[in-house]
Amino acid sequence: MLLIGQLRVGGTEKQVFLLATGLARSGVAVDVVTLHSDGPYRDALELAGVSVHNARFTGLSTGPMALPRNLLAAARLLRLVRRLRPDVLHAFLYHAYVVGAPIAWLARVPVVVAGRRSLSVFKRVRYGSYTLERLSTRLTRHVVANAVAVAEDAKRVEGLAPEKISVIYNGLPESAFLPAVPAPIVTDLPVVCSVANLKTHKGHRCLIEAAALLATRGTPCTLVLAGEGPERDTLARQAATLGVDLRLVGLRCDVEALLHRASVTVLASLHEGMSNAIMEAMAAGKPIVATAVGGTCELLNGRGLLVPPENPQALADALARVLGDPCLSASLGRAARAWALGNLSLDSMIDRHLGLYRRLLEERCAR
Repeated sequence: MLLIGQLRVGGTEKQVFLLATGLARSGVAVDVVTLHSDGPYRDALELAGVSVHNARFTGLSTGPMALPRNLLAAARLLRLVRRLRPDVLHAFLYHAYVVGAPIAWLARVPVVVAGRRSLSVFKRVRYGSYTLERLSTRLTRHVVANAVAVAEDAKRVEGLAPEKISVIYNGLPESAFLPAVPAPIVTDLPVVCSVANLKTHKGHRCLIEAAALLATRGTPCTLVLAGEGPERDTLARQAATLGVDLRLVGLRCDVEALLHRASVTVLASLHEGMSNAIMEAMAAGKPIVATAVGGTCELLNGRGLLVPPENPQALADALARVLGDPCLSASLGRAARAWALGNLSLDSMIDRHLGLYRRLLEERCAR
């Protein structure tokens, strides 16, 4: 059983979809359960023969009935887990493993696995987050991180023992490595593309400022942002004020086409776990400029240009280097693609999860 908050378009949601369908192809009976809502991946999962269930939790901000509704949802989830009797429950993201671990313990699930897919920065401003996390971790057999940086952060902040955590990189489907017809973006300028939700921590404001700096140096560009979020209007106003040619293209299913249209891809995040967007750009063989945060450093070590976060000047300098040097651009793209082919395959990701589940079950039975 794979447990996640929802199935909207997002990096972790995509990995749950890829893992669930990959496990199903390997002959594993797999169910996906969402805590509060579904999304586009529900239809895709069911089309692939994977059952999807919704526990119908609600946000605490929805009013005085939120608590009783969530208690009912917890009871509903407990009944579901007892009925399906999974050998392994793997919960992805904070809310899923905080809720899922005690439910799985009550349902006597043999193996409970929790996913760590981001640094602990977001938990620092949430009262009680660490306490709930530590309680759920006590009920968890193993933790899977999707980057060494994420694993080291969990060990340092949560005090996890090294033997209780493993690193399994995200996986990319074969289609990510195939050529794609470039997206029809009409411009005579070089295209700088960023694929990320339009949220403050993704650093888009810094990226727009860097694009404005490039223009003052005589290297204007067309900045394409794929994604949606609360920053959209703010970013549009900022670009208009600075005279940046900004294209907000929204959520896209044709990311490969956008990447193949780009002269360079960029991720300006203030903090990051393991970026699927960077992985996809590597598979496409694109030169990448990104901030040196989280798992990005592992992905682009010697295979991309890394700059400090929240530094528009450094970001503009790196973009200028790539846009002004075709040989450097091609070399970075080749190196990134070669590493992705060897380390980020979907089959490897699925096999490593399956091997971990089997090992944990064997250890459980031997006790």
